[in-house]
Amino acid sequence: MSLTENNLRNATITGTGFYAPERVVTNKFFDDLYQKDIGSFLQKSRNITERHWKSDDQRTSDLILPAAKKALAAAGLTAQDLDLIIVATDTPDYLSPSTASVIQYKLNATKAGSFDINSACAGFVTACDMASKYIKADSNFQHILVVGAYAMSPYLNFDDYKIASLFADGAGAAIISATTENIGFKTSTMYTEGQYHDYMGIYAGGTAMTLSEDVLKNKSHLLAFPKRIPPETNGLHWPRLTRKVLAPLNKTPLDVKHFFITQFNIQSIYETLDTLEVPRERAHCIMDRFGYTGSASIGMALADAVDQKKLKKNDLVVMLGSGGGMSMVATALVWGYDT
Repeated sequence: MSLTENNLRNATITGTGFYAPERVVTNKFFDDLYQKDIGSFLQKSRNITERHWKSDDQRTSDLILPAAKKALAAAGLTAQDLDLIIVATDTPDYLSPSTASVIQYKLNATKAGSFDINSACAGFVTACDMASKYIKADSNFQHILVVGAYAMSPYLNFDDYKIASLFADGAGAAIISATTENIGFKTSTMYTEGQYHDYMGIYAGGTAMTLSEDVLKNKSHLLAFPKRIPPETNGLHWPRLTRKVLAPLNKTPLDVKHFFITQFNIQSIYETLDTLEVPRERAHCIMDRFGYTGSASIGMALADAVDQKKLKKNDLVVMLGSGGGMSMVATALVWGYDT
């Protein structure tokens, strides 16, 4: 049957890839920098032993390109097969134009449209949800590149060791393709608590706060946490959103073989799985090696799990994204191939 029959069109992930910059920064770097034992806390409470930072001459698009090429190769495609490129990032190459247009050019994906989205660390899952709906709704879209990318190291304020020691750089990519099989993306939901929009972010560079000399002097152009988001927020909403996307499928959390969750706090991930009464090992975590990679973290974790051959065809997967704003997104999908 033809893929042009919309009632038979599904959207599934057909290839993944990720990239972390070559520079490895261990916890000892911060122990030495601040002359105190920061590494023990990072390892015990955040599950971080090292992270990767980009070089001075690398842009966000430079992190994306190798991840995108790996995903294309894994899917058995070339850039010429792409119909659309969606880049999810809050550290773009430029305020304008989009980083996706840079990637379209660097890949020579001449048939592909492109755009960026910014829902902070919820971006990769949001972009996957958008791509799946493009494919299901419009037969002109057969293959879409989705990327989550993060180059936060230039925005770190080293006056605050709690921020500087957590964040890292990287990119995770996925190819989402049309299929007639009963696999792929099934359900999704979004949730925002916008009252927290000024609690965490990079607040200079837009129209709310231009890059004046005073702003630069006060370091207001760097990543900041002006207020404290209630620590129970993710632990409260992630289980709720999981149940919400599983309900239409008549599935329970125990039916889910793999969870891919924004890796800001390992304790929130454990709390979520404990609440759902699911074994903790069902969440694939990469913070130990890569730190917190924000918009890229779920895409990188997914690609890493694929590299480790953890996923089997027809496995039920839940992705949970959470980012500044405060934006949340969840999606449930049936995995399409043995890794």
